[in-house]
Amino acid sequence: MEGGKPTLPLVYQAVQALYHDPDPAGKERASVWLGELQRSMYAWEISDQLLQLKQDVESCYFAAQTMKVKIQTSFYELPPETHTSLRDSLLSHIQNLKDLSPIIVTQLALAIADLALQMASWKGCVHTLIEKYSNDVSSMPFLIEILTVLPEEVHSRSLRIGANRRTEIIEDLAYYSTTVVTLLVTCAEKSGHDEKMLIKVFRCLGSWFNLGVLDNNFMANSQLLMILFQVLQRDETSTNLHEAASDCVCSALYAIENVAVHMPLAMQLFQGVLSLETAYHMAVAREDLDKVLNYCRIFTELCETFLEMTVRSPGHGMGDLRILELLLICAGHPQYEVVEISFNFWYRLGEHLYKMNDPALHRVFKPYIQRLLHSLARHCQLDPDHEGVPEDTDDFGEFRMRVSDLVKDVIFLVGSMECFSQLYSTLKEGSPPWEVTEAVLFIMASIAKSIDPDNNPTLTEVLEQVVLLPETVHLAVRYTSIELVGEMSEVIDRNPCMLDPVLNFLMKGLREKPLASVAAKAIHNICSVCRDHMAQHFQGLLNIARSLDSFALSTDAAVGLLKGTALVLARLPLEKIAECLNDLCAVQVMALRKLLAQDSSSGKSSDPTVWLDRLAVIFRHTNPIVENGQTHPCQKVIQEIWPVLSETLNAHQNDNRIVERCCRCLRFAVRCVGKGSASLLQPLVTQMVSVYQVYPHSCFLYLGSILVDEYGMEEGCRQGLLDMLQALCMPTFQLLEQPNGLRNHPDTVDDLFRLVTRFVQRSPVTLLNSSIIVHILQCAIAATTLDHRDANCSVMKFIRDLIHTGVTNDHEDDFEMRKRLIGQVMEQHGQQLVTQLINTCCFCLPPYTLPDVAEVLWEIMVFDRPTFCRWLETTLKGLPKETAGGAVTVTHKQLTDFHKQVTSAEECKQVCWAIREFTRLYR
Repeated sequence: MEGGKPTLPLVYQAVQALYHDPDPAGKERASVWLGELQRSMYAWEISDQLLQLKQDVESCYFAAQTMKVKIQTSFYELPPETHTSLRDSLLSHIQNLKDLSPIIVTQLALAIADLALQMASWKGCVHTLIEKYSNDVSSMPFLIEILTVLPEEVHSRSLRIGANRRTEIIEDLAYYSTTVVTLLVTCAEKSGHDEKMLIKVFRCLGSWFNLGVLDNNFMANSQLLMILFQVLQRDETSTNLHEAASDCVCSALYAIENVAVHMPLAMQLFQGVLSLETAYHMAVAREDLDKVLNYCRIFTELCETFLEMTVRSPGHGMGDLRILELLLICAGHPQYEVVEISFNFWYRLGEHLYKMNDPALHRVFKPYIQRLLHSLARHCQLDPDHEGVPEDTDDFGEFRMRVSDLVKDVIFLVGSMECFSQLYSTLKEGSPPWEVTEAVLFIMASIAKSIDPDNNPTLTEVLEQVVLLPETVHLAVRYTSIELVGEMSEVIDRNPCMLDPVLNFLMKGLREKPLASVAAKAIHNICSVCRDHMAQHFQGLLNIARSLDSFALSTDAAVGLLKGTALVLARLPLEKIAECLNDLCAVQVMALRKLLAQDSSSGKSSDPTVWLDRLAVIFRHTNPIVENGQTHPCQKVIQEIWPVLSETLNAHQNDNRIVERCCRCLRFAVRCVGKGSASLLQPLVTQMVSVYQVYPHSCFLYLGSILVDEYGMEEGCRQGLLDMLQALCMPTFQLLEQPNGLRNHPDTVDDLFRLVTRFVQRSPVTLLNSSIIVHILQCAIAATTLDHRDANCSVMKFIRDLIHTGVTNDHEDDFEMRKRLIGQVMEQHGQQLVTQLINTCCFCLPPYTLPDVAEVLWEIMVFDRPTFCRWLETTLKGLPKETAGGAVTVTHKQLTDFHKQVTSAEECKQVCWAIREFTRLYR
């Protein structure tokens, strides 16, 4: 901190302001100042003093939380000789502050746990703590808190203790686990009616189950398991205790997922959970939803754990199908939140059975799935007094969407056609109330696409009946029947005679406000699937498109309708396309012109994004088949529209959102006509470059990459595109060289490297011969550390593709030149690149990025294996071998093994596996 160590009164003042200043700006200033203090070296001493003084809850909480954060993130700041005194002072603080506030105890317990995990010289910490505090009743709550958070912190992302230390700790905790359980049994037996203590005991036990270190023979015979199930069976158990016990049982079930290895404990848990059925019914009778949800969680976890057994030997031993009965009992509960808990299990069961593909097994599980579907259809019913259409966005709407997804995943076990026919017959034979009809239509819509549409009289009959629905039925029934028709577009494609009645039915919906968007979506689906049949209806589509805003459509529905229209437009004869495209775009172009005129006369700025998005979708999906030598029918239209897009871009050049939509529109226009957009290239690039100098919107870089992709192979365009790249790079580098520039502008990094990657793919020699390549490479090496999925992926792809151009002999004339140029690049930057990549993997990047890094290392190695071996050796020598807490991070053998695995790899995935294993040592 600037100005040296702050005084304690000043720190108190800031803490008071943080919690009590009525002025938000004062709170914000205090927060920033205290954040700086936490990052400084003074934080250690100041938080220790605040905890000693024990002035009030706020200052103690700030100090305890600071201690925890410092130990997690800045432990390296302390010299090793201070570790023991830090431990002793933390233990003394937690003892002195144990009655002040539970949240302070938790923060200090976390600090102690994080210290124990990093401090290699503190051997057998569990044993030390139990020996020191277990005989003092008043210390018991904080002792159990430390023992709860210790196993939780072993896999904490905040601590990079490395795989070697983690293994050592887990072995240590496993060794002392029976001591901990024995202590917990004593606590539980002594707790009597002290519910808080029992909750702590169950939380602690769950934490040790989660770490997976408890001995299953010992646990199977433990008194604690009995106490756990007694609490869950008792009707009078309070909500909080019930939840803690349920969490603990779920953790235990999760821990024995590999059932065969944990047989004795698995048997006890299996029997214990089955014994809870009566308690579930009692909770239902008492209308205690919290307990009902807890039981359903336990039953679901039981089914997940025994899934393999159930599928392998259904009805025998541990494959007892009574566990599925428990879930179906829960599915019968009137509240949909209960059945929803089990969805993941049913999905996994379906996945397992689908992979096994055994008809005999399918027959065993079919009746269970039929009962599940029956329950789901009932849960999907709207309230009888519901008015209007079904809501998509509320909780119940989201539940119905999840039901639809689940039904699609498990329907194969029952048979889509069989289920569809059964559902239809309930509507045909009875006259159910509207809410039942709507729910049945909803489930039919979920499975319609999975039925073979060829020669299927039932499907045709359903379609015929649905389009005859009178307009007097409930609005929700009409809404869902329109959805069903949209899902049956394959059937319409096979039965074109249905097209007219279907379109008439949908047009009625389109004219009614509540049904307009769903009808538009159905028309869009039919256009996508029945493109050829719809060509005769193009004039009708065009009429709708011309008066789009006279219908009450959502933005997405309007864009969807235009997409459908464009897909059909592309199937018209070539000579008609230009004229029809002109008509289709005219409405949007007129609107843009009107806005520009309005803005220049009023000096105000109107939002053109609706019209830009509509043009974009038209260009994107108008993709007629054009033979070589023929002029693209869209070329003339796009040339005529360009001036309006150019003016719109100029008028809104300072607004990133609008510029992004302009660029998107231009991107699809260029893609639509390909080389036919050549006349736009010069004016477009000039405008992009001039606006980018003032407003560096990253979408210009993306648009640049599209231009390079389309024109980079044209000899006459290469120099112009390189000039564009150089002009765009200068402001980009200025932006990224600012403090935290890479982290603050990941979109710019992403789009810049998409652009240069396109150059590598289309014209590598042009790029490699330019002066800009050195700066691009330096930027790429710096950006490899960026923890941002898209940006990092683009950077790695650029480096990989660049080196690859010198590796693949594609028999092009310039291969030898490419190889020589890449050789020069590697000579200058190879060592720096390898060092950066390995360090980045160990200290900066999340595991999902490792396959991309592995590909880059693989390409470097394929290009020049002997030199790569030297570079890798130099890099590994420079890595730290010990943690700040004195634990061994990596042994000499682990380093040499890794070097050998990588350098002798015969395919890229071996490099990836080696990196994945090696970087665990630093996580």
